Amino acid sequence: MERQAPRKYLVVEPGADGAVSVTEMKRWCRQNPDRRPPNTDPDRGNSQKLARAFGYAGWSVELTATEVRISPSKEAAVQAAAVLDAESEPLEDEGESSEETAFALERQLQDFMVSNLRAIPVNGKRLRLHVDETSDGVEYPTSSNRRIDILARDEDDNFIVFELKRGQAPDSAIGQLLNYMGWVKLNLAKDKQVTGVIVARDISERMREAIVMTTNITLFEYQLRFELSAISQATATA
Repeated sequence: MERQAPRKYLVVEPGADGAVSVTEMKRWCRQNPDRRPPNTDPDRGNSQKLARAFGYAGWSVELTATEVRISPSKEAAVQAAAVLDAESEPLEDEGESSEETAFALERQLQDFMVSNLRAIPVNGKRLRLHVDETSDGVEYPTSSNRRIDILARDEDDNFIVFELKRGQAPDSAIGQLLNYMGWVKLNLAKDKQVTGVIVARDISERMREAIVMTTNITLFEYQLRFELSAISQATATA
């Protein structure tokens, strides 16, 4: 099967004269440091996380067959699409690419965790998002320009660091999580405890063995469930 070319990440802004400005996302961030999402660095991290940061900052992020288009608002995205797609022939829907599916699954997992955080006890205690002047607890930035997927607090104000993996959690996830936990301990927690949580589709036996040596990392597996509902055929209207 022919490998699909990676999507281009573009910042698309309509102008007052009806023209459309199209700039490669990371180049745009370098050119507009005062407008890019806070606590982001275009020269560090991958394009997916940077695009997600735009979405959290209120920008519109739209996927096409070949591009990820980022616009200041939904209205701007519609206006830009009308110009960019005016001369394009319609494309048949061949299904989502692996990149698009992965991007969507990771975002959906994060959204689910945030929406149901109070129903996910850790160490027997209910959680809430850690909110401060830096972030609302989602994609919390660290000093190394890396982002904690979810940063929460429990009933005793102890910190909970979540690392989310859409598939099988690699062994390196523990090292990554410990790095985040150390940063939180040094910069936020002070005398409070810090617990790490890895949430993945599949947790390996090696990872289960690794956490035997630590008491402050918890593992969760998630499951996807699908329900099918029969839909009747259309009937003639009177």
